[in-house]
Amino acid sequence: MADLETIAAGLYTVPLGDFVSSRNARAKEAENGDVAESIRALRKPSVAAWVVNVFARERAEQLGRALQLADELREAQADIDAVTLARLTRQRRALTDQLAADAAALATARGERVTPATREAVRQTITAAFFDPLAAAAVASGRLVHELEPSAGLPLDLEAILGGGAPSRSSAPQARPVDEVKAQRERRKAQGALHDAEQTHARATRDLGAADREVRDASARAAQLDTRIADLEAELARAHTAAGAARAETAAAEDRRTKAADRAMATGKAVEAAQRALDALNAET
Repeated sequence: MADLETIAAGLYTVPLGDFVSSRNARAKEAENGDVAESIRALRKPSVAAWVVNVFARERAEQLGRALQLADELREAQADIDAVTLARLTRQRRALTDQLAADAAALATARGERVTPATREAVRQTITAAFFDPLAAAAVASGRLVHELEPSAGLPLDLEAILGGGAPSRSSAPQARPVDEVKAQRERRKAQGALHDAEQTHARATRDLGAADREVRDASARAAQLDTRIADLEAELARAHTAAGAARAETAAAEDRRTKAADRAMATGKAVEAAQRALDALNAET
């Protein structure tokens, strides 16, 4: 015979209008009086809770993947930077919106009217499951009695929010082994270290390219200046040679001037002597 959890899971996904009659029919079918009384005590779910229950039952694999991703994001938050966390938060919000839209579409296809307020309550419930492992277990059970709030603050009382009581250990989502969690965390850290190393290497490569260009430019300028120095040194050598030749010409010219001065002085004296001789002859006549 099916246990109370299984019976409740089936009842919480029947059309809302049929919930009471279906619940009472299952209670009559129960062979155990205590079980029958527990079935009759099951509360009718709210519309939003029913939408989530239907989605959890008919799209269990899709919901399971999303809840596992949420679990990994909760674990990763302590190890990632603010920019990455903001990006993951946006992705999580987009995923929550998509799940809520899919759940609403599924409920609509089953004939239930889903108002904007109900859809928002569904989104809030899924968001709560993303942030709280107990809320995740409650949503995955498919036996919600009412919608959940992400910021409730207090620990969830699964007995109060689930029809049929808290999930048994066998039906509750199984936590991943500690070693697996640790391995995933280490992989994330290694991936982060690899990303940082790649970024650092890329910056170093860019810096090396810039330094290479600076070396080439400086070498070209040095070669140009060396050529200019050689030209100037050659010009200076020519100037030294020309200056030496000019000094030699100056000395020779000075020597010629000295000799010419001596001759001019001697000839001047001869002129004076001749003049005196002429003057003497003129005086005698």
